[in-house]
Amino acid sequence: MALGPFLIERNLLGPEQLEAALEHQKAARCSLIDSVLSLGVVSREELDAVLGEAPAAPETLEELGLELRFVLGLVLKTILVTGAETTSALADQLALPEHLLDEVLMDAKANRLVEVLGLADARRSVYRYALSDDGRARASEALEQCHYIGPAPVPLLAYGEQAARQTIARDTIGLESMARAFQHLVLPYSLVEQLGPAANSGKSILLYGTPGNGKTSIAEALGRSFEGPIYIPHAIDLGGQVVCLFDEAVHERWRDPTPGEGPEEGLEPDRRWVKCRRPVILTGGELTMEMLDLSFDPVSKYYEAPTHLKANGGLFIIDDFGRQRVRSVDLLNRWILPLERRVDFLTLHTGKKLKVPFDQLVIFSTNYSPRELMDAAALRRIPYKFAIYAPTRDEYTEILQRVCEAHRVPLDPEVVFYLMDAFYPQTGLTVSAAHPRFLLDHVLERCRFRGQAPQMTLRLVREAASNLLVEGVPPALPGEATAT
Repeated sequence: MALGPFLIERNLLGPEQLEAALEHQKAARCSLIDSVLSLGVVSREELDAVLGEAPAAPETLEELGLELRFVLGLVLKTILVTGAETTSALADQLALPEHLLDEVLMDAKANRLVEVLGLADARRSVYRYALSDDGRARASEALEQCHYIGPAPVPLLAYGEQAARQTIARDTIGLESMARAFQHLVLPYSLVEQLGPAANSGKSILLYGTPGNGKTSIAEALGRSFEGPIYIPHAIDLGGQVVCLFDEAVHERWRDPTPGEGPEEGLEPDRRWVKCRRPVILTGGELTMEMLDLSFDPVSKYYEAPTHLKANGGLFIIDDFGRQRVRSVDLLNRWILPLERRVDFLTLHTGKKLKVPFDQLVIFSTNYSPRELMDAAALRRIPYKFAIYAPTRDEYTEILQRVCEAHRVPLDPEVVFYLMDAFYPQTGLTVSAAHPRFLLDHVLERCRFRGQAPQMTLRLVREAASNLLVEGVPPALPGEATAT
């Protein structure tokens, strides 16, 4: 159900209020949720309570939103491959309500595709089923068309509607959540204050500056600032074509302290959806144009969703922007429409194009000057841009102290004076927030090799600092005549 009718059904809006919100949305060029909140017809708390509910399990085969032939094929090949004999076993495999599977099996029995073997549980009238010869042939035919076996997919329309309800722009982060997510970083408070509103907008962000000053860490910390859950389907149905979406490698399941409740009192949640944290997906120099479209496996005959589709509802971080295997201008041109319209178009192997949600906070992180990578038109489409500078002396000192304290390594106070007053000025090396951890790692390895207790002494730090230089040697220590 589309967002507007959904809000009317849940008694949050009346028809006239929805019409006013839609007019405001068109004039303000914002989301319907923002329009509803701007007009003050419902509070954010009321809206969040309803929009944060789990999708309800379908009560009828029609509500399932899938063609009956597709569902039947999925049931038959699941029986063939897994050996499932009862509706409860099939329900676990397909994440569907048992009463719907009863209907499908009754239809299959009427068409002589399955046979009843007997009762599995007489108290609950649970029957055991097996494939007939015709059923085995139909299951093999279904497997030949697509090898996918698992939770039943959700229709693309239902996925789009759920994506609109759980849009990244709805999950507002505040100073407290930012403080928790950024507590491991040493940053100017003014930068954190600017990053928060940018993240809440849900619009793209550009982080740029010299290497090693925390751009990637900042982007990932922004992702951890969002603390609300979303629902991600195991798979999506594209007119009989299956696209796997939920990915254990990038999606983190939500851990409820208590068992989750249904979407409404008396209704069960739809098990085809997985409750997750908002995803934070990072891609780097390996990104190609082909990775931004559906990946079809000609053997299994189903699709894997592209990385940016898996990032819907969360963050998609393009790290080392400018070093991808695709030109920066081509990548930006590919995303002009998605960044503005919040939709993308993916292509099936048959050539058919499909519109899918593009609801994510895209963060570009680069060591290059923005004007080296994009023209004025592209820069305009990235509304938030932040230069990440090298740490000040005080910030560098705090970073060094933190990394030493984390490893319980004593820090000689003279180390900071040597680095900031001698090493960096005399070598011309740029100060970097990554250097304290680099130096500590080298010191720890030297101490381990020599059988010494770890400690950040001037001599050990000077030895470690030589690895930061390509040519030359670090400045001499105080009291040394020459650098050795």
